[in-house]
Amino acid sequence: MTDFLAIIWNANPELFHIGGFAVRWYSLLFVSGFILGFFIFQWFFKREKLDPRLLDSLLVTLIVGTIVGARLGHCLFYQPDYYLGSWEGFLEIFMPWKGGLASHGGTIALFIAMWWFAHKYGKRQGFDFVWLVDHLSIAVCFAATFIRLGNLFNSEIYGGVTNLPWGFVFVRNEETEPHHPTQLYEALSYLILGLVLLAIYKYRSEKTWRGTFIGLFLIGCFGSRFLIEFIKNDQVDFEAGMALNMGQILSIPFVLLGIGFLVYAYKKKLPALVDGGFQKLETKKRK
Repeated sequence: MTDFLAIIWNANPELFHIGGFAVRWYSLLFVSGFILGFFIFQWFFKREKLDPRLLDSLLVTLIVGTIVGARLGHCLFYQPDYYLGSWEGFLEIFMPWKGGLASHGGTIALFIAMWWFAHKYGKRQGFDFVWLVDHLSIAVCFAATFIRLGNLFNSEIYGGVTNLPWGFVFVRNEETEPHHPTQLYEALSYLILGLVLLAIYKYRSEKTWRGTFIGLFLIGCFGSRFLIEFIKNDQVDFEAGMALNMGQILSIPFVLLGIGFLVYAYKKKLPALVDGGFQKLETKKRK
């Protein structure tokens, strides 16, 4: 018997049908995250006087990197025995619509994609890899928020049983007790992190060192993910009985990498803005 304060969640993951084609909430929110990120980068480029024609190439690079990396991350980190154990499973690696995307894999692929993009276009525009991932980290916070809301509509990756009044009864999974809506916990943590980073960029970027944004992002994003995983249900069978699950194990290196970026920022002391925010700041002071 469920608590009368529990939230009965029976949302249809499909928004609507067009013939035999179904549009899912997850897909809509996933795409919306990229669209919002595109507009955020338009603002970055306009503010720092970069060539806006690069944005189309950047968007394509981000989409391909995210989908490929997230798919490979799920297949290799969570179910390698299935996807590498037979030809049928191997071929499903190339079918992301069948489900299974991992944020850790997507993050790794984005780093690789952004390194390539910065190497190809950065010198002519005056930005480097760290500048690019600094700015990307702000946009990713909001995209990650949308993706976790998509997970909520799919009634997936939720937490254990709870008696808290905001527990969700996931009817589509035949649950009868309220569970922690860890999708919302993560979505809220990413949203708050994104707003904080955005405020720093808008009001304090001229006093911020390059590498600070990505450092704070990695620590905040994967630090919160590490903590929330303690109340999240196991995603795959082999996690049962483990002191730390796969999500937590994979989060630790990213938190350490975030600390490394903050150390880099402190030691290099490069301006966060591509047009030299600190130089502009010093000029204002002299005036």
